[in-house]
Amino acid sequence: MSQRIGVLVVDDSAYIRKVIREMLSRSPAIEVVGTARDGEDAFEQVERLRPDVVTCDLIMPGIDGVEFIRKQMSIRPVPIIVVSIAGEASDRVLSALDAGAIDFVQKPTALASEKVFDVAEDLVAKVTAAASSSIGRLSAVAAIPAPQIAVTPVFRDRYSVVVVGVSTGGPQGLKSVVPLFPADFPVPVVIVLHLPIGYTEAYAKRLDESSALTVVQARDGEEVRPGVVLFAPAGRHLTFSRNGDGKVLTRLDARPLDTPHRPSVDVLFQSAAEVYGERVLGVVMTGMGDDGREGSAWIKARGGVVITEAEETCVVYGMPRSVVEAGLSDEAVPLDKLTNAILQRV
Repeated sequence: MSQRIGVLVVDDSAYIRKVIREMLSRSPAIEVVGTARDGEDAFEQVERLRPDVVTCDLIMPGIDGVEFIRKQMSIRPVPIIVVSIAGEASDRVLSALDAGAIDFVQKPTALASEKVFDVAEDLVAKVTAAASSSIGRLSAVAAIPAPQIAVTPVFRDRYSVVVVGVSTGGPQGLKSVVPLFPADFPVPVVIVLHLPIGYTEAYAKRLDESSALTVVQARDGEEVRPGVVLFAPAGRHLTFSRNGDGKVLTRLDARPLDTPHRPSVDVLFQSAAEVYGERVLGVVMTGMGDDGREGSAWIKARGGVVITEAEETCVVYGMPRSVVEAGLSDEAVPLDKLTNAILQRV
């Protein structure tokens, strides 16, 4: 067997450190090489143990999780998974992602409870993905200043909607894409970003502050219109329907229930293809797994186009890889050129 993934567990709760160790130890591919009780202890342990991945709590005495992540990423980047309390302040979690954390997992409660084991499968999957991630790319993305608005090209009325699917590394990557759209971008943009329930709206508000377009969490039954970037809310799929006046409206629903993710990129892309036909431009960005592959097949079957983020800039080259290997990608584009690639096609 190949060398196991070495993980450092950082949490001020001795019980949670024990539970996370037990959860990760269930995977034969993972070895917990050490634990730390706070940010200062974590710095020392990272330097001494050189773990492949770090799991990190956010609320800790002294140097908290956000400060630890920010400093560690500036000293020596390492893949960090935030393990936060469900319902913890979304701004704190988003600040951790801004600082360079690769992903996060919610622990159901801060109390000693067997419910924390409910997240074991998710935690193991994200730690495994983080170990093979390109952390240098993530730290580079996190350091990118707010981009300037791109020069507006001559629009050609080729598409009626741009749909985007993204997961691991997405909160950072989208900051290098959405703010570059000019205020007069002529088609709506609809995005599925895999986030836990309770974080989508706060993330959209943050992105709106640096964008010329209006960026919001989608509401059920609202019109899909140019000038607005809509995020599917965590926990519900976003699909489209056309009313009697020809307007396209959003539909939010927990069904289908059998998808690995809710919202699902596949569900969004399929609905876009069914409602907009050949006038769909799909974009699949960084993320683990293959959500977006089947949806891309729907877009291509109806005459639309699919762009994927190039492997060289993906934090995790999973979702784009699945589309490329299925022969469904029309073009692979690095993150820093992605918005201009969309502008040129639209």
